[in-house]
Amino acid sequence: MKTLVTSILSFAFAAGLGSAVLAQEATPTNGAAPAHHAEGETPHYPLKHPKEEEWSFAGPFGHYDKGQLQRGLKVYTEVCAACHSMKLVPFRTLDELGYSEAQVKAFAANYEVQDGPDASGEMFTRKAVPSDYFPSPFPNAEAAAASNNGAAPPDFSLIAKARSIERGFPQFVFDIFTQYQEGGPDYIHALLTGYEEPPAGFHVPQGGHYNPYFNAAAVLAMPKPLSDGQVTYDDGAPATVDQYSRDVSAFLMWAAEPHLEERKRTGFMVMIFLAIFTVLIYLTKRSIYANKEH
Repeated sequence: MKTLVTSILSFAFAAGLGSAVLAQEATPTNGAAPAHHAEGETPHYPLKHPKEEEWSFAGPFGHYDKGQLQRGLKVYTEVCAACHSMKLVPFRTLDELGYSEAQVKAFAANYEVQDGPDASGEMFTRKAVPSDYFPSPFPNAEAAAASNNGAAPPDFSLIAKARSIERGFPQFVFDIFTQYQEGGPDYIHALLTGYEEPPAGFHVPQGGHYNPYFNAAAVLAMPKPLSDGQVTYDDGAPATVDQYSRDVSAFLMWAAEPHLEERKRTGFMVMIFLAIFTVLIYLTKRSIYANKEH
């Protein structure tokens, strides 16, 4: 039996090593299609895998950096909100970012939302209040698609949880122990900073933009959304594409999982309780069976 288990573990290790080598060969440095694919065969996307970045909210004791979240909100409102909605995020939750009630009201008042019908049965627009949700920049999905070359921009409410890249074996095994859950922010950051010139011989269709980090193809319709100096931060943080992408990725993670800190605190307390409970059960068992013949 011991020999059988050893053989299985050895085989699993060899398979994992082989997978890692194949993955390395499949992703050339120039971002072109993987070399082992035959001509006309669809390559595996993304061509380049996102790097594992450092986030304040990573790990069992992670927490959100409110300063970073405020900067991310600024990037979203000044850049991303022109195309992407966040229809599941109410304005009132912005108080969790460190804003006062008056600041949240003032922020919501910058938007207009449709309401009604009124007494005459007509719909009308009004200034948003904290109980309203971030509105869409388009009246409907058809209008959004028509304004973006036939592809409606995705809603950003849950994008940080919905977008991630499978890390494969054996990496996903290690993720169980490290509690890696930042695949979405890693992917968003890589995508926003990953625009580059296509390799020689690679044809980019009209209206397309080459990005080897895109998880569905090598080309996407969205042009590079960020550039250095595009957004001015109030706290003096660097006005660079890398900083913008980090901040908006963290903000979108908060939008997708606003109760992350509470969840981690609860999980930690549960683990402490289970540890104490296990010790008490063991001591109780020892006490009950101490004078029993075995």
